[in-house]
Amino acid sequence: MASADLSQELECPVCLTIYTDPVILRCGHNYCRVCIHRVLDTQEGSGGYSCPECREQYMERPALQRNIALRKIAESFLSTQPDQEEAGVHCTYCIHSPVAAVMSCLHCDASMCDNHLRVHSKSPKHVLCDPNTSLENRKCSVHKEILKYYCTEDSACVCVSCSVIGGHVGHKMMSLDEASEEKKKKLRNDLQKLMAETEEAEKRVQSLEKRRKKAQEKADGKKERVTALFRDLRRRLEDLEKRVLSDITMQVESYDDVIRQLEIKEEELSRKMRHIEELCNMTDPLTVLQESDTGDMCDTEDRHDKQLHDGGDLDVAGISHTLHTGLADILSGVTGGICIQPADILLDVNTANNYLQISADKKTASWSERKQDRQETPERFQNFY
Repeated sequence: MASADLSQELECPVCLTIYTDPVILRCGHNYCRVCIHRVLDTQEGSGGYSCPECREQYMERPALQRNIALRKIAESFLSTQPDQEEAGVHCTYCIHSPVAAVMSCLHCDASMCDNHLRVHSKSPKHVLCDPNTSLENRKCSVHKEILKYYCTEDSACVCVSCSVIGGHVGHKMMSLDEASEEKKKKLRNDLQKLMAETEEAEKRVQSLEKRRKKAQEKADGKKERVTALFRDLRRRLEDLEKRVLSDITMQVESYDDVIRQLEIKEEELSRKMRHIEELCNMTDPLTVLQESDTGDMCDTEDRHDKQLHDGGDLDVAGISHTLHTGLADILSGVTGGICIQPADILLDVNTANNYLQISADKKTASWSERKQDRQETPERFQNFY
């Protein structure tokens, strides 16, 4: 019984349901915000406004003051009702049973189901939005009015009061639709530019991909040729190394032949010396006179001296010639392998070895047995190996 009495006390006189966002007039009567807005809208143009219950007259549209205490009582009461649905936004005009809202009207400050949306005013001032959209974001934070204009100077959405008495007085204003269309036009232009830049970028990417493919094909061919070139270069260098080392080894081994010949000569001389000593020690003159003439022995020794030689020093010039001739042949092959034009290379006379003869065009060099008459400089190469 007490619950029923409380429910009657919490009913809006207009919609006869529990208060939703209750507001109070100056006369002290409470209504749902949506309900009193709808009543006052019907009184526009009649010369004044009045309270639906006590008929107190207002020359201007009365200001609505939110009744926070009554709202808390109504919400507390609704929370105790077992059949109360809490999920979603319900239609403001379906008072007998909760029906989910599909749109909200910023002007009416109400949410509507499909049926009530069909009969709702189609006037431009009745701006519709998603029912789950926060209405506070669609209202002026200063005057709590619906945002209707766009200030071009401050780039801000403002309400009517902002343009008349607020901080945007005297500023150039545009309707939200005009400002939105102007911004959309700019965005479309930006979109066209971005699309053109994107298309150009795609063309450049495709062109670069083609060039990259051609470059890759050429690079693969070059890699194969360079690999083969260096493989051949290593083989030639190894062969040249073996040949030069073999020449050096042969020159060193020639000393062994000379030493062996000298050892044989030494043995022969020792044998003759012993024979001569034996003859000198003999007492029988006939035996001494009958032996071979010692002059013939000396003649034989002289003949051997002419046959023997010490082999001389290491033939550095010959080794150097072999080395540089081989290197020149290899470099000639390398130059042809990597397609270097002769005009690309000029030899430096100031650093060339004095045994290298440089051509007049400074493009070729050759070995010379005769030392070139050049001034000595710190940069000049002194050796070839």
